[in-house]
Amino acid sequence: MNTVFFDLDGTLTDPKEGITRCIQYALNALDAPVPETDELLWCIGPPLRASFATLLGDEARAQDAVTLYRDRFTDTGLYENDLYTGIPETLQALRDAGKRLFVATSKPHVYANRIVEHFGVDGHFERVFGSELDGTRVDKTELLAYGLAETGADSKDTVMIGDREHDMIGAANNGLFSIGVLYGYGTREELHSAGARRLAEAPDGISEIVLRRWPSASLRRSNSTS
Repeated sequence: MNTVFFDLDGTLTDPKEGITRCIQYALNALDAPVPETDELLWCIGPPLRASFATLLGDEARAQDAVTLYRDRFTDTGLYENDLYTGIPETLQALRDAGKRLFVATSKPHVYANRIVEHFGVDGHFERVFGSELDGTRVDKTELLAYGLAETGADSKDTVMIGDREHDMIGAANNGLFSIGVLYGYGTREELHSAGARRLAEAPDGISEIVLRRWPSASLRRSNSTS
């Protein structure tokens, strides 16, 4: 297992404040009902336009809501975010073991790159894969297929790590091993039902699973010669 793709929201960072406030801002601007923060947690992870279509009950108004959301998110909501405790150590452990690390998020890459840089973990990743502002590659299956093609990674040697069903389904559709994280916004039942191969309770559980099943190249060489 040489290549690891990480989801962003709910896996590397906790974006609750920024995402929910920007959704509330957009709904308020459209004179639509504005749910309380905890009623919007299901919106963290899935493609934004689809969430707005559900909230508004109107596909046609969903794009207007996305535009309003981005008006606030670009300069404010982007930074209403927290890096999960233990993520830097987990990334370092995987890098030390020789793993190639990438981000694969439905969030537009123009935002995802800024978030990764803001938290100072950009040096761990070879590249950040995200959607385009027009919605291209917002689907995780399409995004991961693109990531595999761009990196030259073999799907049999690649793992996807995320907190929602979309991550697990995208992984399965591309033949990737999947690890669901339980500290994010997906439930144990959601992740299991979507085909998660393993579950991690905390960030350090990610590196434990990956390195237990697929140790570093140097360790494999040592074992083969002993």
